[in-house]
Order: sequence, then C-alpha cells, then structure tokens
Amino acid sequence: MRVIIVKSVMWHLIILLAGFVPLIYGADLLVDYASALAKKLNIPNIVIGLTIVAFGTSAPELVVNVFASLEHNSAIALGNILGSNIFNIGGILAVSAIITPLAVRNSTTWIEIPLALLAGIVVFALANDKLIDGSEISSLSRIDGIVLLIFFVIFLVYNFTLIKKGGFTDEVSVKDVAPWKATLLVIAGLVLLVAGGRVIVYGAIEVASRLGISERVIGLTIVSIGTSLPELATSVVAARKKNFDIAIGNVVGSNIFNIFFILGVSATIYPVSVQQGSNIDILMNILLGLIVFVFIFTGKEKWIDRKEGIVMLLIYLGYLGYLIAIPA
Repeated sequence: MRVIIVKSVMWHLIILLAGFVPLIYGADLLVDYASALAKKLNIPNIVIGLTIVAFGTSAPELVVNVFASLEHNSAIALGNILGSNIFNIGGILAVSAIITPLAVRNSTTWIEIPLALLAGIVVFALANDKLIDGSEISSLSRIDGIVLLIFFVIFLVYNFTLIKKGGFTDEVSVKDVAPWKATLLVIAGLVLLVAGGRVIVYGAIEVASRLGISERVIGLTIVSIGTSLPELATSVVAARKKNFDIAIGNVVGSNIFNIFFILGVSATIYPVSVQQGSNIDILMNILLGLIVFVFIFTGKEKWIDRKEGIVMLLIYLGYLGYLIAIPA
C-alpha cells in the first residue's frame, strides 16, 4: 500500500512540475512579443517593466488563480499570490541585488514601492473580518475583489501619466517581428498558459491530498515559486545587463499586479476564504516591502546593495524554514 501511495505522489508531482513547462514558455512568448509591440508604440522602459513585462511574467499566477478560484480552492489561490510576492522580493530582488547593486529611481522610491506596500496593507485589512468586525470567518468577498480592482485601475492611471510625461530613454532589447506574427505568438503563449495552469492546479491539489500537506503550504512554496520563475529570469537578466528599471520595475510591478489585479479577479470570481496562518504570510509580504523601502535610504544614494540583497535572501530562507517546520 505504501509503495502505491509513493508512486501516486511521484506521478502527480511529475504532472505538477510538467505543467510549468507550457506555463513558463507561454509567458515567455507573451513577454517577448507584447514587449516588442509596446516598444514600437514608444512606451517608456519603466512602464514596460511595470505593466507589459509585469503582466506577462504574472500571467502564470493569473492563470493558476483563475483555475483555483473556479474550483473554489482558496488556499492555493491566496497562497500562490502571497508566496509569489514574498519570493519576488526575498528571492528575486535579493538575487538581482547580489548579482549587481541596483539603482532605484525617485518615482520607484516614492510611488511604486509605497504602492506595493499599500497593496499588502489593504489585503491585511480586507482579509481580517474576524479581527476588524468580529465576523465568524475571514474572507476576501466579491466586494473586496472589486475594491482591489479599483486600486488596480488607479495603478494603470499612474502608468498612463508616465507615458504622457515620457523622459525615459533606456533601451530594451526586443524582437523585431511583423505585427501579425507577434499577435499569433501572443495567442499561442496564452494557449500554453491556460494548459499549463490547469495542469498545475490539478497536480498541486492531488500532491497535497496524498502527502497530507495543507494546500496553503503547497501554494506558498512549489506553486508560487514555479509561477514566479519568469520574474526571476527577467530580473536576473536585466540586473546582469544593468537595466535597473526592468529589474526593479518587474518585481515591484508584479507585486502590485498580483494583489490588486490577480487577487482582485480571484475574489470576484469566487470569495477567497482566509486561513488563520495566512496572516503570517500577509505580514511577511508587508515586512519585506518595508525592508526594501528602508534599504534604499541606507548607504549612499538610492541603491539596494549586495549586503542588503543577502539580508533579504536570508529572511526569505528563514520564512521557508518556518513553513516547513510549522506546515499549518
């Protein structure tokens, strides 16, 4: 019997991991060709990082969450978003800073990073019905989802003002293809995303069930790290090329996008129930955002240096250790 269980777990784990192949490749197609079209429209680098690239690299999270919400699986839906945001800063931004110190623009310092912090605070307030108004259960309702989407619209308006102002001249390497070909490849990317997302949700649920691990922990670790691999690749490559706008804008934009848009869409599709342990995850999200904001003002000028990157990475590894030790 034990051998059968082990084989079943391994089989569904392989299915889960296999789902990341079409998911990530589809996201890659989406990023490459959507960015190419955006560049031809003279959209500034920072806006490409905060919207086009952030949307493309967050597409795996979006697809996985849509399927999780349709299946009424709140643990994976919430765990995927919170885990992705925590990994974005404690893993991706940390590694990028370790590769090369990152210079931070004034607009990123005073608008985008505080907005990402605000996103975490808003989720904490909306997700704590028990604490705030004494409700029997805590959840992100459809109304809460709409509130998050309103914040996302505000974020879009901010980016449109950046486009109008212009003033960003850094070059982004994009593919030069005909519009019709780019459109077809974007559609192909979306098809692969959908297929991969469906497989991942199925595999995650089955692995959690057979191992007796909570779906929250699966969402916060395997699923969230897997769906964040496009952000990791994008920011690491950008850091090596010293394209700081993309390296930082990709992470910060994705974190804003994940909460305001993806979590907003998820809660609008079906209310997201909030487990007690999720408050730790939300607070970790806020803490890492606050640490980034503080680090920008330590040392000379506005930089995130290697030592600060190591500190963020150690905090993230400590958080993973907590999840493994207390898998509630």
